[in-house]
Amino acid sequence: MSGARRLIIGGAGLAGLTVAAAAVSYPWLFRRACLTWGATPEEVTGDLPGDDLLAKPDIVTTRAVTIDTPPSAIWPWLVQMGSGRGGVYTYDWIENLFGLGMHSADAILPQFQDLKQGDELPLGPGRPMMRVVVFEPERALTVRFEDGNWVWIFALLPDGGRTRLVSRNRIALPGARPPTRLFYMLAMEPGSLVMERRMLLGIKERAERLAAGTAAAGTAAAGTAAAGTAAAGTAAAGPTTAGPAAPDPAAPDPAAPAQA
Repeated sequence: MSGARRLIIGGAGLAGLTVAAAAVSYPWLFRRACLTWGATPEEVTGDLPGDDLLAKPDIVTTRAVTIDTPPSAIWPWLVQMGSGRGGVYTYDWIENLFGLGMHSADAILPQFQDLKQGDELPLGPGRPMMRVVVFEPERALTVRFEDGNWVWIFALLPDGGRTRLVSRNRIALPGARPPTRLFYMLAMEPGSLVMERRMLLGIKERAERLAAGTAAAGTAAAGTAAAGTAAAGTAAAGPTTAGPAAPDPAAPDPAAPAQA
């Protein structure tokens, strides 16, 4: 057997062992962290609007991030999501490998802010539609896929002056055979973490950046207004008239007689 052939066989064997090790260790060591990235125990076990729409899912993920803005600054980014709309703020190039036509917006798009319960959100050309089933402004947005086997919940939980953005997926796999379920667990679950983590951080970055820009603009406007008010007050007071100067004791008295 040639050296190249041994190398190929050895590499294939190592890859096989790696996959086998991942398959054995993931359910016990990594799965919970994958399914609950960023979420607190209370968020993982707590009820969210729309949980009852799929009572017995096969997979549940609850992931979350803290955003340093109130819910009102995050809500516009959620309602404009979708293919041909504001995108989903994740890795567009990966989404578009599957023909989803995602282009994540970096600005709030007024034309997509009129979302309401019952509306459909496009996932991509030729893909199943998502229908808005829970619409509670600045609190919860829940969509359900056409076949009813996937419910996606976004919840905004105030936390002082900040907000916890919680994303929960409830997925059913009716009739799926064991190989299909294993594939979902070992490939789809870690893959969903990569994409959803980027989405949550993408929303966070956009909301915080816009809020910071708005605050800076407000501060600058307030400073300009204060300066204008001070200038106007100075002009209204008019010029200052100085009183007569005090005499200089060292200067000669013009009324005194001259010395011979």
